[in-house]
Amino acid sequence: MRILSVNQIVTMIMVIVAVNLVGCKTMSATDMMSTGSSLLEATSITDAQMMQEARAAAVASDQNNILAPSNSKYQKRVNKLAKNLKSVNGIPLNVKVYMTKDINAFAMPDGTIRVYSGLMDSMNDDELLFIVGHEIGHVAKGHTKQRIRASLLTKVGRDIITKTASQQVATLTASQLGDFTEKVINAQFSQANEREADDYGLETLKQSGKNPEGAVTALEKLAAMGDSNSTFVTQMLSTHPEPKARAERIRKAI
Repeated sequence: MRILSVNQIVTMIMVIVAVNLVGCKTMSATDMMSTGSSLLEATSITDAQMMQEARAAAVASDQNNILAPSNSKYQKRVNKLAKNLKSVNGIPLNVKVYMTKDINAFAMPDGTIRVYSGLMDSMNDDELLFIVGHEIGHVAKGHTKQRIRASLLTKVGRDIITKTASQQVATLTASQLGDFTEKVINAQFSQANEREADDYGLETLKQSGKNPEGAVTALEKLAAMGDSNSTFVTQMLSTHPEPKARAERIRKAI
């Protein structure tokens, strides 16, 4: 699935506003100006503001999950694998483990990397290092910044929905608007993003003196878990699609 640019998302949301105004005359000029101002603010966020948003999101996520203790086998394993992965683009990396059976990993633009223990249980060291490198790649290539901007636009989209939910608008209901906004904001990483992150993860393996085949087998394992309809892997595959095709591409590259 192609990930939409911020400008494309803004354009779509502005179209939603316009459609609603056709069927609903009660939105005031002040409301319209406020919505437009919020959209502009979301798209013009500075890097400093983005890092602040990312840190806040990371803290909230950590509070809602169980972090592996520093002396646990999981955290020790990650620390050993990532011992040479200190920073990317001048951003310090913070790699920690969530204790859960889920198969997932994610990154924030501030260098937060979180790996789930369920994923670690499924991967050998080479495979796990590839996945950590892949997530770092999303930071290095700016993909995670796009997600922070998207999250800000989610708030704007929900504000629009709140203002129009009480009206039976002409062609789009409040429910449809909500579904539309969620689908736009929760778009998967694009194929191009995934290729860049995969290549970064592969290079991480090579520079660490590990077997590059780990990149292939990691993706093949994810594909197999997806084929088995495992509920534990659903979230990761929803944001990191097509593991089988990605594995085939990397195999050809090595």
